[in-house]
Amino acid sequence: MTTPHWLFGDHLGPHFLTPGKDGPARDAPVVLVEARSVFRRRRFHRAKAHLLLSAMRHRAAELGDRAVHVRAETYREGLREAVGDGTVTVHHPTSHAALRLVRSLPRVRVLPARGFLLPHATFRAWADGRGGGRLRQEDFYRWIRHELDLLMDGDAPAGGRLNHDHANREPPPKGARTLDAPAPYRPREDAIDEEVREDLDRWEREEGIRFVGRDGPRRFPASRREALAALRRFVRHRLAGFGPHEDAMLAADPVMSHSLLSSSLNLGLLHPAECVAAAEDAWRAGRAPVASVEGFVRQVAGWREYVWQLYWYVGDAYRHRNALGHHAPLPAWFRELDADGVTARCLATVLAQVRDTGWTHHIPRLMVLGGFALQRGWDPLAVTDWFHRSFVDGYDWVMLPNVVGMSQYADGGRTTTKPYTSGGAYIHRMSDLCGGCAYRPTDRTGRRACPYTTGYWTFAHRHRELLAGNQRTARVVRGLDRLGDLDEVLRTDRRWEQGPP
Repeated sequence: MTTPHWLFGDHLGPHFLTPGKDGPARDAPVVLVEARSVFRRRRFHRAKAHLLLSAMRHRAAELGDRAVHVRAETYREGLREAVGDGTVTVHHPTSHAALRLVRSLPRVRVLPARGFLLPHATFRAWADGRGGGRLRQEDFYRWIRHELDLLMDGDAPAGGRLNHDHANREPPPKGARTLDAPAPYRPREDAIDEEVREDLDRWEREEGIRFVGRDGPRRFPASRREALAALRRFVRHRLAGFGPHEDAMLAADPVMSHSLLSSSLNLGLLHPAECVAAAEDAWRAGRAPVASVEGFVRQVAGWREYVWQLYWYVGDAYRHRNALGHHAPLPAWFRELDADGVTARCLATVLAQVRDTGWTHHIPRLMVLGGFALQRGWDPLAVTDWFHRSFVDGYDWVMLPNVVGMSQYADGGRTTTKPYTSGGAYIHRMSDLCGGCAYRPTDRTGRRACPYTTGYWTFAHRHRELLAGNQRTARVVRGLDRLGDLDEVLRTDRRWEQGPP
């Protein structure tokens, strides 16, 4: 009898069923288990739960009679119902907890990971070759471009340089409310989505399972067909304009020219290699400038791959790193995505985007949400969990290196050269979010003091010694020493301990 193959909810693309020596048997029965215990353990965003269940059910429908689709309380119960005492294969899961689970189960054979560009051993050899110390994303990115011949002309990088970030940091066009980019792909809900929404309603009503955020019309692909359509639309109509403003923010245009492909990649509906290849083909055909294509390649083959590999290289203990000694709890207004209770326009706008859609692009995540958490000294483990639960593309492997390492500097600089936080001036320069705000980005004391500006100087004061010893942040400490009103800045900043800014 052919050994069944188990698909987790983020193993949904065809590459997880390709047969071979490291893959499932050809035409093997496919097991999909929906475990309600996942949603009992954590309070996920409702749109995230909807997307995951919709994607699993769409995949089961595509597989037809080949699928054994079980809805159970736990994975153990579901697997027992699906295969009894039989053996199953499964590709390497995407979290330490899931890997511990499958290794604890009898008669489960774990196959190598799929859905990424490199085997774990290849990354480990690269990292070990650097002494296992500081592991910079930029170093990895330059190496993988050569290693996999990505966006290269022979031994030379396309366009003459490996990194075009200098061309991809423009603020939004002056006076523009939107970037005026072609609209992204939007899926249409179907009967499966209707069933999912009814089930989630029933879980909340009858089973005490609670969610956060809103579940509006599904915005992200839940099938391979939809994901390919989203990729095609991005490459043909949006990639060319992606690069210059990828770090900019506009209140009325949260999507701008971003690809919106992260959830499809992280569900396994798309493979990173096909995304990178499609972007490179667009450049070679003259349909997109090299800076925009390189920026997208850097996000997928550089940052995403680096985060995945780093997650496994540094191990599960990495989640408990807290080099800055931050232990403050997340306030209720942040946990509940209570954007309406926030006065600061940038934070209220971004928090509303997360509440309503479960998504916002990388700069609001890093500089608005993560920056505020870093300034307030919130516990990095709690911040990581919040990002994991609140974003449709959030998974443990995604958020652990991104939040602990980059956003909260909790690893003490192993993966980044400095803490990423700023005063209101950066947000003012890179967005229109300061217009109409009750606070002024230039004010650090008084009634209209910007919480990001006061928070920036408070953070610098709290970690003066650490910042003074880093050549990239020593200037901040020198600026701190020139503040004649530091005591008043610190007193002003403490007002945010009483409630949302």
